[in-house]
Amino acid sequence: MASNDNLTAVLYGINDIRLEQRPIPVPKDDQVLLQMEVVGICGSDVHYLVNGQIGPFVVKDPMVIGHEASGTVVKCGKNVKSLKPGDKVAIEPGVPCRICAYCKSGDYHLCPDIFFCATPPDDGNLTRYYVHAADFCHKLPSNMDLEDGALMEPLSVGVHATKRGYVTVGDVVLILGAGPIGLVTLLSAKAMGASKIIITDILSVKLQKAKELGAHYTVKIEPSDKEDDIVAKIKELLGTEPNKTFDCSGAELCVRIALKVTKSKGIVVLVGMGKFEQTLPLSSAIIREVDIRGVFRYNNDYPTAIDMVASGKISVKPLITHHYKLEETEKAFQVAKTQEGNPIKILIHANPNWKPSA
Repeated sequence: MASNDNLTAVLYGINDIRLEQRPIPVPKDDQVLLQMEVVGICGSDVHYLVNGQIGPFVVKDPMVIGHEASGTVVKCGKNVKSLKPGDKVAIEPGVPCRICAYCKSGDYHLCPDIFFCATPPDDGNLTRYYVHAADFCHKLPSNMDLEDGALMEPLSVGVHATKRGYVTVGDVVLILGAGPIGLVTLLSAKAMGASKIIITDILSVKLQKAKELGAHYTVKIEPSDKEDDIVAKIKELLGTEPNKTFDCSGAELCVRIALKVTKSKGIVVLVGMGKFEQTLPLSSAIIREVDIRGVFRYNNDYPTAIDMVASGKISVKPLITHHYKLEETEKAFQVAKTQEGNPIKILIHANPNWKPSA
């Protein structure tokens, strides 16, 4: 390691993010020490910054921010066989207990004792050096770079959502919300063989990006639009009803549309996190045997996400709109908060040797 510089971005409270030096951590036997490379800003990071909490997760003590990340292995703990110094990895931010019933059944993302980067009280990884469990560091193939690696976290959410929806060849897919998670769900649905994809949003600029990424139809939702008119427009554009619907907004209106418009025996996957309680037309879905499925993060989805990019089925590069150095963290979060310049994925480069491409 070239220096003792371990500059770290720490969230102290609402709108209070500070850069400070912290000790370089030492890896345990099953961990690796990483030179952090690229860390993306997620909507949840901004939510913690602006509100200080998400549901029951409250920032009570200073917390290192960041969980969409890639790094280069610097040092390995004595039990680590899968990685070596110099390996470039995508970091899966959730490390479960490995011994509870959920972990043993493969649903480790539901582990009640999971450590998850930048979810209070667990520290994230927007820092120069970070230690992480080796088996949750996924080695990147040679045709993927560190920016791709950081984007495997949001892409894994899209992969998990489309697996929960059993998306396959010939499916007609509706996605409500064209933010970053809506867009990765679009990319994943396309890679899994969906034949028609329609996506909605309230902003034209987001729909334009969705079109560039392969959406067949887009619907702009205006404040004055009536719910049933939006349902009718979706059916009219598709020439049928969607059989797989993904709400990536959390907005009550969109969840209501999803339950009304989805084909009988179809699947509605709720990806976005909205209000704790909502008023929904459940009977409409129940009497048509529409399945309603939840999504929480991902499990065993990083390998699929990496394969989708490595094989050329997906490019995540079009999602990247902004680049900042670690020293510019406050500025980067300001852009994420204000949405100035219509950012999709803002990347922060933690390695001090990073230089913007010409």
